[in-house]
Amino acid sequence: MRKTILLLLSLGAGSTAMASDALPDPAAVAEALDRHPTVVAARARVGAAEAEARVHSTGPHEVTLTTSVTRRSVDFDGQYVEYDALLTRPIRLPGKGALDRDIGRHGLDAASNRAEDAKHQAALLLADAWWDWVSASAEARVDQVIVDNHVRLVAAVKRRESLGDASRLEVDQAEAALATARIGLEHSQGRARRARVRLETQFPDLPLPAEAPEAPIPAAPEAGWDAYQQMIVANNHEIGAARAEAARSSSLAAKARRDRTADPSIGVRVFSERGGMEKGGGLVLSIPFGGGHRSALADRAAAEASAAAADVRAVEANVAEVAATDIADAEYRLAAWQRARDALGSQMAALTKLRRGYELGEVDLVDLLAAERLVGEAFRAEALITVEAYRAVTRVRIDSHELWLGD
Repeated sequence: MRKTILLLLSLGAGSTAMASDALPDPAAVAEALDRHPTVVAARARVGAAEAEARVHSTGPHEVTLTTSVTRRSVDFDGQYVEYDALLTRPIRLPGKGALDRDIGRHGLDAASNRAEDAKHQAALLLADAWWDWVSASAEARVDQVIVDNHVRLVAAVKRRESLGDASRLEVDQAEAALATARIGLEHSQGRARRARVRLETQFPDLPLPAEAPEAPIPAAPEAGWDAYQQMIVANNHEIGAARAEAARSSSLAAKARRDRTADPSIGVRVFSERGGMEKGGGLVLSIPFGGGHRSALADRAAAEASAAAADVRAVEANVAEVAATDIADAEYRLAAWQRARDALGSQMAALTKLRRGYELGEVDLVDLLAAERLVGEAFRAEALITVEAYRAVTRVRIDSHELWLGD
């Protein structure tokens, strides 16, 4: 919590320095993201796509050697050793090689974009886990201050009881409120420990401080929301992967249309018959004739290319929606934080008066305890809203690739 607000709540219970930034070290984040299993797997698939591109570039057209050696027996003529050798190789027809290279290049482009998007998703996962820990820890800090306030209030009520200014019932009421506050503290501390364990498990390579940092006062980015909305769309790798996949499908469809005319094979044949009395050699040409199977493959590839083009439009629409909702979420959470802060100021002003009134014997303990509870809830809500506002701003920065993902 902010230093001045904690001072108001605790009335001298101590303070903590306001954090300048609550995000982890960028260099540590970069290393943790690079080592995340989903990122490692996606980059391995880039290597597979590079090999696949080489497969398409070279093609399956390999030289085939077919040989045979036979022993033939002819009545009244004797036995002869004969052999036959055939060396053939398919020939890729003009235009197909360029299409194969395009298929490999677009596949590699799609895999590279998916690898970058995997890092993007890992960054969002890290940010959510980080802010869950910060949020739970902030709530625990507020609950600790609430407990400390109730401890002082119980001591004050007991002093008044010893002076005859308070009843035993008031002591019991103050102690009951303290017990309730301690239960709330146990719950929030447990949530903070669970959030830290989740963060450590998901990102074991990210060094964590002993205590979660405090979220600073959230603010809108200086560049303005419109600039970030444009950056989210422009830097999105889902769109890049979808466009690359659509281009690959288009090249596959063009290749399937050309494959309706099959690649011929040419070769050289040599033979020896009747023990070498007959020898020869020549050229061999093999031309497959395509039929309904090749036509169906071409139709299927064309349909898949149309579907991939439609997928691009769907992804673009989804990304535009994400950009708009990211901005809207950040804006309304910043506004909600301001309203919560204003409400907290009013609650604190009222509590200060009630505390003074109780010291003067003009306010009942029940009314003071109710006000303490309301202020505690207001502080807890303000702490959570602060983190949620900062979480929303962080998501905008990650989705725009300004934070952690500079490509």
